Amino acid sequence: MKTLILGAGAIGGYIGGRLHQSGADVTFLVRPARREALQRDGLVIRSPKGDITQTVKTVRGGAEGGPYDLVLLTCKAYDLDSAIEAVAPAVKPGVTVVPLLNGMRHLDILDAKFGAASVAGGLARIGVAMSPKGEILHTSPFAAISFGERDGKPARSALAELDAAVKRSGLDGGLHGNIIQDLWDKWIMLCTLASMCCLMRGTAGDILEADEGQAIMLETVEECRKVAAAAGFDPGEAGMSVVRAFFTQKGSRFAASMLHDLEKGSMVEADHAIGDMIARARKAGIATPNQRLAYASLQVYLARRARGGIG
Repeated sequence: MKTLILGAGAIGGYIGGRLHQSGADVTFLVRPARREALQRDGLVIRSPKGDITQTVKTVRGGAEGGPYDLVLLTCKAYDLDSAIEAVAPAVKPGVTVVPLLNGMRHLDILDAKFGAASVAGGLARIGVAMSPKGEILHTSPFAAISFGERDGKPARSALAELDAAVKRSGLDGGLHGNIIQDLWDKWIMLCTLASMCCLMRGTAGDILEADEGQAIMLETVEECRKVAAAAGFDPGEAGMSVVRAFFTQKGSRFAASMLHDLEKGSMVEADHAIGDMIARARKAGIATPNQRLAYASLQVYLARRARGGIG
């Protein structure tokens, strides 16, 4: 099976690097500067699971290097339009697209472009960043991807082969029998963490040090859960107990990557991760006061950034 991965940044580079290391046929679609760096230095990963430097295949356009069986999207949501344009020549009939984006809105956009039958569900759970030298720094004890058929039917051959490659590579996760529930479960966590970390400018542990921090955090979790439940994807009490434990862990250093982007003056996924949750809540008649405040704060940040007032 031939896989095209859009980008060789933090997430795409780590996942693709591990797949390539285990013998998978992987090609990275990258911009000219990144391609030059990869050809010169190789794909470099620094990780507690083992460092690697390897030569990888790269192309500058989706029409090169194919035909492909699977296209893996690892872009940020605000780059989705340009990502679709880049990979479109590679998405021929029978090709499976697996997006590893947060939230749900991207699925509607991809369905409209490629057809729902071509688009699987997928997500990543991994802490990674790019160093100034272009090395991929894996900082979390976990590195997992999940993917599967959105209708719950048996996996098509491309997803079954990807599952086998994931297991060979040492990545955690693989095929998930209810990938939409998994996407909602992650979105509840992400939306809560991103909202609160960006609003309060601190880690989960920092927020818990505030007098009302834990109460506000748990209120925000419940806002998100109600939206998931209205869509038919309530995690249930067992799932929510895990979420609540995560958000009440004193001294936790976990923070949303959106906070790091905010602190650097970079673009953030506010619309996709938080704004879309609020929009779905509004349609369902669900109040989201904490998220509304966080989203408004991020919109102010983005407006100032667009005017050149930040960075």
